[in-house]
Amino acid sequence: MRRFFPLCLIPLALGANAAESQHSARKALIFAVSEGTSGGIDAEAARVKYQPLADVLARAIGGEVKVAFVREFSALEKGMKDNQYDLVLARPSDYPARGLRDYRYKFVATARPDGQCILIVHKDSPVKKLADLKGKSFVMPEKNAYMTRFCRAELRDQGIILDNEAVTYVREQGAIPFSIENRISDVGGIASYSGAYAQWLKSGNRVIHQSRPQPYMPLVASQDVSVDQIAKMQAALVELGSSDSGSQVLKRVGVTGFMATEESRLRKLLEWLGV
Repeated sequence: MRRFFPLCLIPLALGANAAESQHSARKALIFAVSEGTSGGIDAEAARVKYQPLADVLARAIGGEVKVAFVREFSALEKGMKDNQYDLVLARPSDYPARGLRDYRYKFVATARPDGQCILIVHKDSPVKKLADLKGKSFVMPEKNAYMTRFCRAELRDQGIILDNEAVTYVREQGAIPFSIENRISDVGGIASYSGAYAQWLKSGNRVIHQSRPQPYMPLVASQDVSVDQIAKMQAALVELGSSDSGSQVLKRVGVTGFMATEESRLRKLLEWLGV
């Protein structure tokens, strides 16, 4: 038996659906940011640092974007797995790359400049070229740290298997220059975006090798963020450096700009790292 509904109820139903759709569109996007356990900031500092960038994204899509600081990488990955975060911006880059590969996240942008593994030696070291590093003692961040994997992959491509060398692993990157300056180790690996590297250069010390560049601080979006929203955010990010206010946002975050054309490189990152 057919059931009929009064025509007067149809507009109400349509109106309810439209209201629900508008409410969904207005829902604030959760913007997870992470600098890892060595980032040195807390939740409030992260909000101050990243909210201006979140506001840029919010204006681009005509919505609201709220910063959620995630300190532990395990929590960041679980959040992506459970689809808790609409946007994820993180260093190191392997976690956003996992979002693409494992959790159906979509590429938005990466920051400039790229990241590199920097190999440093004492200013009086007899080491002149990469081949001289074989048989030397190394000092690296923790064994499973992103930059250690980064340096390991670079050294592998250069014919040096790090696991076959004498390696000391340290928790803080600042301990690596100390180890080199005091001749505790022969060569150290640090991140190009670290304070340790900036200080090393300022002191006029030696760099023996800079690795191939890889994507730095990627931004990815969950499956719930539309293609149109992503396109609008990409356009806003790429244009940030063209205005004084946008340049201030970049400076606050600690990058020089964003690129929206590096998806293929980010998708290849984990394979290169061997994870």
